[in-house]
Amino acid sequence: MNGQNRKDIYPGLEVDIILKKDQRTGKLTRGVVKDLLTSSSFHSRGIKVRLEDGQIGRVASIVDEE
Repeated sequence: MNGQNRKDIYPGLEVDIILKKDQRTGKLTRGVVKDLLTSSSFHSRGIKVRLEDGQIGRVASIVDEE
């Protein structure tokens, strides 16, 4: 699942994000959502979130809970 819809993302969810410094390379960082920073319901490049470790980036994908 991609991270473009705000309704799909909530605190405690494990996601892969792209940090600002990694936008050119596309390197993903995995973490758990602490706060949602994008207020709109949809964002074409991904909803911006703060992870529990303090890193901020846009959600590239939601990790499947198996």
